[in-house]
Amino acid sequence: MSGQRHGQPVRPVVSPWPFVGMVGMAATFFPYAASGLVAPAYGVVGLMVIWVAFLVVACRWWTRRPRLVPVVPLVAIAVLFAVVWFGGAFLEWTP
Repeated sequence: MSGQRHGQPVRPVVSPWPFVGMVGMAATFFPYAASGLVAPAYGVVGLMVIWVAFLVVACRWWTRRPRLVPVVPLVAIAVLFAVVWFGGAFLEWTP
């Protein structure tokens, strides 16, 4: 016997990590959207495309790699700061 009662369905264990990651993705949207304060329009459009790509990765990893979904917003913030720094240092992006 497997320990379950006859006729009762087994509830799957739901990991909280994908939810944490998606909250993080929602939180990273605001700095990406506010990057228009320091980046030109083409930079903001590029950053928003990058953010959407991170969102797609997070959605795809929801069931495949649920424990890695919270890493996606951390990488997204690191990429945002790297791109804005690069733009300010080498592309003369100024507020």
